[in-house]
Amino acid sequence: MLFRNSRNRLTENTTLTLGAADPVVIELRASKRARRLSLRVSRLDGRVTLTAPHGANKDEAIQFAKERLDWIRGHLAQTAPSEVPGIGSTLPFRGQSVTLARGQARVVKVAGDRMLLPPQSPDRDAIRAEAFLKEAARAALVAASDTYAAKVGRDYGRITLRDTRSRWGSCSSRGNLSYSWRLIMAPPEVLDYVAAHEVAHLVHMDHSRAFWAQVEAIFPGYQAPRKWLKDHGADLHRYRFRD
Repeated sequence: MLFRNSRNRLTENTTLTLGAADPVVIELRASKRARRLSLRVSRLDGRVTLTAPHGANKDEAIQFAKERLDWIRGHLAQTAPSEVPGIGSTLPFRGQSVTLARGQARVVKVAGDRMLLPPQSPDRDAIRAEAFLKEAARAALVAASDTYAAKVGRDYGRITLRDTRSRWGSCSSRGNLSYSWRLIMAPPEVLDYVAAHEVAHLVHMDHSRAFWAQVEAIFPGYQAPRKWLKDHGADLHRYRFRD
């Protein structure tokens, strides 16, 4: 059905706006790997994406989206707004909520349920909070990676921190590990699970039964933190530290 009309075929990405009274902007993407039409509404920023097979009929793709406008609007209504942390607001840190407050020291530190920010240059509060989280994430992820690498008897290469939205960690064929620094906001067992998961790839570069058996061997009960990420991981991305 998608290819019955040779004219008006979708060969490049474009943007659609549907619904006059309550308009919805949709990114229409042509994919050579896609075999069918698929809609996705990002929980992070509310971006709506309609992916279609390369060469599909554009009018039929648009009609597909029109018929699902109510479904799209329903998901958009559930999208959490982004938040720029500031004095008085809260942030998750190691699974606990901390309130950003003004401190007197020249460095950021966490004291109890407060994250104390330096008095200098208050316009840099969010950036300083981000830097603190990244530094804490690196220390925690290096320690966790060392622990689980020792358990599997393998060495890893280097560790890189990123702000990826599609995955929480990765392991390259050369044994280099990459993690999302936002894991420091999750409960400690979630960060540990991701480290164990990626270190297990040093032994099995796939997601076979042997791989999951390796994860279970070095991190028993991994299912609970894995589910936490699926249920709550997207919430960690709603905090923006820079415009």
